[in-house]
Parts: sequence; C-alpha cells; structure tokens
Amino acid sequence: MSLLESASVNERGVADDRRLTATDTRTAIAASLIGTTVEWYDFFLYSTAAGIVFGKLFFPNTSSFVGTMLSFATFAVGFLMRPIGGLVFGHIGDRIGRKRTLALTMALMGASTALMGVLPTASAIGVAAPILLLLLRILQGFALGGEWAGAVLLAVEYSPRRKVGIFGSYPQIGLALGLALGTGVFALLRSTLSESAFLSYGWRIAFGASVVLVAIGLIVRLRIDETPAFREIDRLNRISKVPVVELFRNVRTRRNTVLGLLSRWGEGAAFNTWGVFAITFATGHLGLSQVPVLVSVTIAAVVMAALIPISGRLTDRYGPRRVYIVGIAAYGLLVYPVFALFETKNIVLFAAAITVVFGGAHALFYGAQGTLYAGLYPPEVRYTGLSFVYQVSGIYASGITPMIVTSLIAVTHGSPWLACGYLAATAVVSVVATRFISEDDRLTT
Repeated sequence: MSLLESASVNERGVADDRRLTATDTRTAIAASLIGTTVEWYDFFLYSTAAGIVFGKLFFPNTSSFVGTMLSFATFAVGFLMRPIGGLVFGHIGDRIGRKRTLALTMALMGASTALMGVLPTASAIGVAAPILLLLLRILQGFALGGEWAGAVLLAVEYSPRRKVGIFGSYPQIGLALGLALGTGVFALLRSTLSESAFLSYGWRIAFGASVVLVAIGLIVRLRIDETPAFREIDRLNRISKVPVVELFRNVRTRRNTVLGLLSRWGEGAAFNTWGVFAITFATGHLGLSQVPVLVSVTIAAVVMAALIPISGRLTDRYGPRRVYIVGIAAYGLLVYPVFALFETKNIVLFAAAITVVFGGAHALFYGAQGTLYAGLYPPEVRYTGLSFVYQVSGIYASGITPMIVTSLIAVTHGSPWLACGYLAATAVVSVVATRFISEDDRLTT
C-alpha cells in the first residue's frame, strides 16, 4: 500500500493520525532531525571558527577588533544568501516536493563545508584566501536557505493531528545538537592540541568530519517518502505555478508574512548573541579561556536539545503563539542579568547564565517556532512562505547581530549595557508582532 493510500490529510495539510503507521512517522522524524543536525553542525562550525580561528588565519594583517569584525562580516554574508536560497529551494519544494529538495540542500552544504576544511590560509595564497572563504560561505548560506523550512514541513506534514507541536519541535532539536557538536568538537580539539597545531590543522578536522555526517544524513533522507500533504496537493492538481507570487497576492498570507518577519527578530538576535557572539566576547573582552567557554556553550546547547520537546508538548496544549511569546519575553527580561553575570568574569557564573538563557528560555520559544510559522500558510505555498519568513528575517535578526553587538560595546568603551538595550528591544518587537498572529492560523485542529 502506498503512503498516499495509507494516510489522509486534513484541511490544514497535516497527516491524519488514524491511518499513518508508526514506521512512517519515525522515519520522518529521523530524516528531519538528523538532517537538520548535520546542516546546523556545518553552518555553526563556521560561526565558531569565525570567533576564534578565521580572524587570525584569513585576516592576519589587521588589529584584533578589525579581524574579528571582518570575520563576522563573512559570517553575515551567509545570512544575506539565505533568502535567495530560500526562494529558490522554496519554489522547488512547493513545485516538485520536500524530499528531493532537502537532499539537494544537504549535498550543497556538505560540499561547501568540506572545501572550507582544505582551504589555504592568507599566509599561503594571500588575498585569495578570504575571497575563497567568502565564496564558500555564500554557498553555505544558499544551501541552508532551503533547509529549515523543508525539515519543519517533513515533520509537521507527517504529524498526527493532535501532535503537531511535538513533531514541529523535533527539527528544532537539530539546531541545538548541531551547535553542541560544533562547539564540542572545537573544545575537544583545542584541549588536546597545542595552539599552533590547532591553528595549523586541528580546526580542519572538524570541517572534514562533515563529509561523514552528510553521508549519513543523505542516506536517511533518501529513505523517506514524500510528505502526505504534498502528495495530496499533487493528486488534486493544486501545485502552485509561482508560489512566491501567490504568497504576496493573498491578503492573509501577506499579512502573516509581515508579522512572521517581525516576530522572529528576537529569536534570531538571541541565538546569535548566545551561540556566536558570547564565545568571542568571553574569550576576548572577558579574558576567559577558550575551552571552558566552548564547553559552557556546548552544555547550554545540550540542555536546549533536551528541553525543546517539552516546548513542543506545551505547544500542543497551549498553542504555539502563547508558548513563543512567553519564551521571547523571558529572553528579553534575562538580557541584563545575564550580561551582569558575564561581567563578573567568572567562568562558573558565565556557564550558569548561558545555560539559563540559552538552554532554557531559548528552548521554550524555539521549540514552538516551527509549528507557529508552518501554520501561517496553506500547503501549496508553505515551503516558500516558511523559507521567506525565516531566511529574510535572518539578515537583520541573525546575520548582523554579532557585528551590531560588537560595535555597540566598542562605542561604549567595553560596556555591554547599550548592547543589552538593543537585544531587549528585539524581544519587545517580537512579542508585539507575535501577539497579532491569529490563533486561527495554527496547524492544530
């Protein structure tokens, strides 16, 4: 019996749990979770290396501040490419299906990351080194642009009707696990190798490991069938010809897109503050050792991975909008206390603070995010809509956050309080925007 025959789809494009088998759902969850873990591992390897390696190896003839800013600038470029990748792969995903699109994004991400691992540094090839690094970062961003939305859809479009929240949270765990793997591998290599060995070849081991992880992810993803929702709209001949045009032609989806863009500001700023900027801030401004800082962020990411499914269950009970608002508000309230603990320059307090705000508060709203945004769109334009909201907002919400926070701290001569005001403001914007997302837009029935 085919999957289309063994599962029906309700009016919101979610699988009917009365006819889906346990094997179907388990395979879908595995394909979504493993794939996002690998993709985010690749992407965050770069962010970690940007803070502690690339400034020295690819921008060596600059001051520490300028080198860090240039390294973060190439980090931000990846986010500029993600909307383009999102529109391209969103179109493909809405036209030919989720499965094949996700296989393509993973292959591209793996290739770009592996090539970074063998890239000559500036001491070997001069100015060509940062240029090639930039080009590979562009390819990374392009690939990731189509990854997140497809992974979320793979989960929610296979989910039983009353478990959309928990299923929608599974691909979000991949982000936390990918970050934990990235920082964990760097911490291991940094602690077992001398600084010269680490800068010479140690960091390349982490990038090379991506090849194995990508191969595993591709095998799992190629085993899954197309989602019931896509197969149904294909059967009914409802596949959109130009999804992005239909996305903005419809008043409801256009309004939801604007609200979604604003609601994500706090989430993107939060993640790239705690998962990216905090590493550079702690090892540079605070003078803390690299390994304990990396271990602290790794622990926080593991805690986040463990708590995200709880957020998914709360989403099924209270709705994604409420859970998301509570989590974002908690992040906004914690910004000043967290930086106050950072300023003690005590690694134990740093670890405690990053675990509470990153492992706890972030898990609460991030676990609800996929379900919240998937509910903004009908299945015909859902891949494009999710990609557009998540990736376009990534430019201002995520990509330039480390640069903004670094600049605000530099302007105030090392004081983090103006930067804290900016981060708290992003939480306010997100809470207000999410408040106006109608509960009727949820996938749950």
